[in-house]
Amino acid sequence: MNARAWVAFGAVSLLWGLPYLLLKAGVDGGLPPGFLAWARVALGAVTLLVLVPRGSVRAAFRGRLRWLAAFAVAEVVLPFPLIAVGEQHVSSSLAATLIAAAPLFVAVLARRFDAAERVTGRRLAGLLAGLAGVAALVGVDVSGRPDELLGAAAILGAAFCYAVGPMILKRRLADLDPRVSMAAVLVLSSALLAPAAVVDVPRVMPSPGVITAVVLLGVLCTAAAMVFYGMLVAEAGAGRALVITYVNPVVAVILGTALLGERPGAGMAVGLPLILLGSWLSTGRAKPPVTPVSTTSSQPLVPSGECRR
Repeated sequence: MNARAWVAFGAVSLLWGLPYLLLKAGVDGGLPPGFLAWARVALGAVTLLVLVPRGSVRAAFRGRLRWLAAFAVAEVVLPFPLIAVGEQHVSSSLAATLIAAAPLFVAVLARRFDAAERVTGRRLAGLLAGLAGVAALVGVDVSGRPDELLGAAAILGAAFCYAVGPMILKRRLADLDPRVSMAAVLVLSSALLAPAAVVDVPRVMPSPGVITAVVLLGVLCTAAAMVFYGMLVAEAGAGRALVITYVNPVVAVILGTALLGERPGAGMAVGLPLILLGSWLSTGRAKPPVTPVSTTSSQPLVPSGECRR
């Protein structure tokens, strides 16, 4: 990768490892999950609308409203509140590690919705390793504590949503400029999350520290992170950009330990490496099927590629 790609990679790794710390600060500071999710998304939408021509955003809605809305629900509207709910009951380190299981859900869903994918061999081994990692986390670090089990379930629900989102993006929205599509998605998400924000309004004025956390979530971890991610994909390709999936939880664990005083348990020591290994194995590029080529044909055989977010 060139210098521009490495800068983008470092920025996205940090910006998508940071939200778990900021979300923990928000929910511990008294912000309800619904309001916190809406505030983050609304700030991100405003930020991108300043940077992206509004005409391009309006044009993106024409003929694509259904798919933009579906992607918004899968990528933002459901997972953002679920993560905030989960972090009311579990540490930011555990939340980030469970989110790293998203590629495992991709491997499972791809068997049904993407004919080019097959969960066999190396991918099957990765899937089993990742599932063992999740079991170690849930079974060792949160076993026997109902509130933490609820939090872990919410985080895993968000991870499942993050597996669905890229499939919609790949099939229906991949031809759009990422800045335009994400601006449109954040605008839709703001509208869809508004009722939850109205019902879930904070009862007291948040502290300056909590307000700062929300602003950082919206401007940096939502809007800026998307721009850097688009830059990374353009410079290094989607396959290499996927490596951030394995770096984000490490960043979150370091920040949670250093700034929040979190102490990862025994399940984390076993579960995190297994989840990262399983995600890496299960999302590896599949070998293209071998197709017999007629000796009389003059047409070259071009294997189908794989596009990942």
